[in-house]
Amino acid sequence: MLRGPARIEINEVAPRDGLQIEPAVVPTDAKVAFLDALSACGFARIEATSFTSAKAIPALADAEAVMLRMQRGAGVRYTALVPNLRGLERALSCRPDELNLVMSASETHNRANLRMTRAQSQAQLLAMVEAANAAGVPVNVSLSTVFGCPFEGEVDADAVMALAESFAHAGAAGITLCDTTGMAYPTQVAALCERFQRSLPQAGLTIHLHNTRGMGLANALAAWQTGVTRFDAAAGGLGGCPFAPGASGNVSTEELVHMFDAMGVDTGVDLARLLDVVAGLPALVQRDTDSQLLRAGTRLRTHQAPAWLAEHFVGQG
Repeated sequence: MLRGPARIEINEVAPRDGLQIEPAVVPTDAKVAFLDALSACGFARIEATSFTSAKAIPALADAEAVMLRMQRGAGVRYTALVPNLRGLERALSCRPDELNLVMSASETHNRANLRMTRAQSQAQLLAMVEAANAAGVPVNVSLSTVFGCPFEGEVDADAVMALAESFAHAGAAGITLCDTTGMAYPTQVAALCERFQRSLPQAGLTIHLHNTRGMGLANALAAWQTGVTRFDAAAGGLGGCPFAPGASGNVSTEELVHMFDAMGVDTGVDLARLLDVVAGLPALVQRDTDSQLLRAGTRLRTHQAPAWLAEHFVGQG
C-alpha cells in the first residue's frame, strides 16, 4: 500500500517558468489576468515572474508591472526568481513573499545557463541569501540538473548535497531539487529525497520535475512516498529550459492534482477551476498545450453509450 503525506502544497510556476520561453510574448494585461485566475485556484505558492534582464529574457521584461498589478489572493505566497543582486533589488521593490534563486549542480550546465562557474554562482547566491534575509524576505534556492545533466550525464549526489547544505546553513528557508531535463527516474528521486530529509530535516524541500521522458508523475509519486510535501508544477505542462537540449515542459499541474486527488491526498487546488484556466492557455500562448487531462477529462468523466446497445440487448435484462 502506498503511504505518504495526507496534504501537499503545489507551487504553480507557469507564469514564470512556463512563459519565459514561449515564442509569442504574452502581453502584460494577459499575464496579470492569468495570474489572477491562478490565484483563485487554491495554490499555496505562485511564481509570478523573473527579475532578469530584458535582453536575456524579453518575455519577462515587464516583471515590475506584473507584480504590482496582480491581485494577491488570500493565503497565496507570491515568489519571484532573481538571477543576481541587481534583480534582487528590483524584486524587493515589488513586495514578493519569497525569492527564488537558481544555479546548476553541474558545472557545464551552470556555465551555459548562467555564464559562471559553480563556485562563482555559489558565492553570488550566498551573498543574495544574506541580502534577502537582511530585508526580511525568505529565500528558496533551486538547484538545477540534480538528477542528470544533458552535457555531463550523471550528477554526483554528494556535490548536490554539499550545495544544498551550504545554502541551508546560510539561512535559505527552502531548497528545490530540479529535474531540469527530465532525466530522473523514481528510485533515484526517492534516494536523493530521503538523503536530503535525513541531512536537512529543517529545510523546506521542494521537488521540480519535467516530463521530458514521461516519468514526471512517477517521480512525483516517488518523492511523495518519502515524505515530500512541496511540488513545483506548471499549468498545461508549460515550460522548459533554453539551455537544456531536448527538455520539454514541466510536469502538468492539472495532472499532478488529478493524481493526488484520486489518491485522496489534499492539494488545496480546485481542479475544475484549474482546468478552466488551462483551457484558455492555447489562446494565451498561441499554440496547443500538452495537457492530456484537458483532452481526456478526469478519470470519472463518462460518455454516452452507443445508441445500438439498447436495441441489441433488448429483453436480455
